[in-house]
Amino acid sequence: MPRVTQDHLDARRRQILDGSRTCFTRHGYEGATVRRLEEATGLSRGAIFHHFRDKESLFLALAEDDAHRMAEVVAEQGLVQVMRDLIAVPAGAEEPDHPAYWLGTRLEVSRRLRTDHEFRARWAERSQELTAATRARLSRQHAAGKLRDDVEVDVLTAYLELVLEGLVSHLAKGLSAEAMGPVLDLVEESVRRHRATE
Repeated sequence: MPRVTQDHLDARRRQILDGSRTCFTRHGYEGATVRRLEEATGLSRGAIFHHFRDKESLFLALAEDDAHRMAEVVAEQGLVQVMRDLIAVPAGAEEPDHPAYWLGTRLEVSRRLRTDHEFRARWAERSQELTAATRARLSRQHAAGKLRDDVEVDVLTAYLELVLEGLVSHLAKGLSAEAMGPVLDLVEESVRRHRATE
């Protein structure tokens, strides 16, 4: 029997994550049945659960993967850019890498954090990357003199994370994303350093 390469295993894992992201976004955690996961990924339950122990492990891996991708955006452009990406949904966006798809996962994470204590404990172990990336980015901005210096970086980190959660809640209610651009402009402006004009 031919040996399966690591590249093949990695590609199969990516296929499962991308397909399941679409499934969880459309149907939520509870509605993402094994049959629906099979349809969304194009793979059998055996293939899916060869890579992931169970549905919760799959969902946690997906949420962690999305958080990692968001952390990469934060490192380059900041947490406000992640928020801008979440509201910039092009018509008919179908690419699983598009940030619009992160929203479905983020909404489901928020819902489960409120209702599932075991999930909350498991997620707490995995959710620090985005906070660390935000803090590191703000620290670099502070050192470069671009960030207001009357508020500690940890406070600004918490502030931006709170805004992100509020935005996710806003979008979860089905409210318009169109009006959020100017709000995010204000958020971004509120953390910048303002030099006195002469």
